[in-house]
Amino acid sequence: MPNKVEEFNAYRSQMNEKLLADNNKLIKRIFNLDTNAYMAGALDVKTKELLGLVASAVLRCDDCVKYHLESSKKAGANKEEVMETLGIATLVGGTIVVPHLRRAYEFWEALEEQDA
Repeated sequence: MPNKVEEFNAYRSQMNEKLLADNNKLIKRIFNLDTNAYMAGALDVKTKELLGLVASAVLRCDDCVKYHLESSKKAGANKEEVMETLGIATLVGGTIVVPHLRRAYEFWEALEEQDA
C-alpha cells in the first residue's frame, strides 16, 4: 500500500502528464512559468519554496502545501524552519488555516518517515 507521499506524487505525476499531453499552450506556459519561478535567483530555492508554502497555506490549497513541503525538504528545509513558516502562514491566514496546518504537519511526518 503506497504511503501518503507516494500516493500524492503518483497522482500528481499522472495528471500532469495528461494535462501536458493535451497540448494546451496556456497550460504549458503556466507550468513553465511555475518551474522557472522556483529556480534559484536573488532568493535561493529553499526560501522560494518556503514562500510558496506560506502562500499555499494562506490560499488553503492542500495539494500546493504538500508540493511545497516536499520541495522545501528537498531544498534543505528542516522541521523547525517549516513549522515557523507554517506559523507565519497561520498568523497571516487566520484560524481558517488551522485544518490545513494539521494536514501539513501530517504530511511532513510522512516525508520524515520516508527518510527514516
